[in-house]
Amino acid sequence: MTGSSDSQAPHEHAVASGGWVEVANARIYWEATGDPACVPVLYLHGGPGGSLGKGGYRKRHDPARFWTVGFDQRGCGKSIPAVQDDLDHLGENTTQTLICDIEAVRRHLGIEKWIVTGVSWGSTLALAYALEYPERVIGIALVAVTTTSRDEVQWITEGVGCIFPEAWDAFAAAANAKPGERLVEAYARRLAGADRDDAQKAALAWDRWEATHVSLDPHWQPGTLIEDERERMTFALLVTHYWSNDAFLAEGRDIMARIRELEGVPGYLIHGRRDVSGPVITPWKLHQRWATSRLIVIENEGHGGPESMMALTKAVEAIAGSA
Repeated sequence: MTGSSDSQAPHEHAVASGGWVEVANARIYWEATGDPACVPVLYLHGGPGGSLGKGGYRKRHDPARFWTVGFDQRGCGKSIPAVQDDLDHLGENTTQTLICDIEAVRRHLGIEKWIVTGVSWGSTLALAYALEYPERVIGIALVAVTTTSRDEVQWITEGVGCIFPEAWDAFAAAANAKPGERLVEAYARRLAGADRDDAQKAALAWDRWEATHVSLDPHWQPGTLIEDERERMTFALLVTHYWSNDAFLAEGRDIMARIRELEGVPGYLIHGRRDVSGPVITPWKLHQRWATSRLIVIENEGHGGPESMMALTKAVEAIAGSA
């Protein structure tokens, strides 16, 4: 899920610098706002397959106090090549590769440690990065918290169908799943397949389902989730690639099982009570296992929203103030 509302952000300012970092088989687009002498803050966008978008994240932190860095994850946004144009290297697009890309950006900018923030899928990536490189993390502040576990993926692709049975029936029928194939696996297979016309049909069906299960969010607006056809394909292809592979976090990399390793690192877990797509049970369980975390439930929001983003701003300021 893309997550994040860019509305009602407190600090209006534009990109101060930006460029690309060369990595294996890709060029990663990054941008930075604020004063490089101030506290670095990393922003990880949602998806997988989202992007920095219109840059609303840049408005959340005071440029006189923070140096805010964002980048488009491999295969999406302004990073090149786009995933659908480079299907031969799709197998290289994994959480571990994204963590290496984060480190490439950090080294390129000469940052020793930073506050790590993320929204939706970005929160999974933030936690996975922090578990791999805790010495690089001052603190963690997350919105619409996920770990992209198989249970979470099963809920968002199949379980939540109990709330939207009509739309889910159409979504399941459009999957064209083979016997024994999970819906997310069927969509992943078709979206990465050689028949690109069929891939476009799968991307549209996926978009319709995503637009449905977020429809109880107080800030929901009717219509397709992603209007642009290429952006829709990027999003659907990468989401299903990651979700069908348990976010490449199985076999000893499971975030929930490892979260105690972040003991001592300050964390803020910000989540909407009305998030039907990703229920608050996930951040609650993380909080139970991570004593130096704080759970903040926004009662009247779903998968992100203006109050959640204001809470994120305050969380970053609190982490910086206690560092």
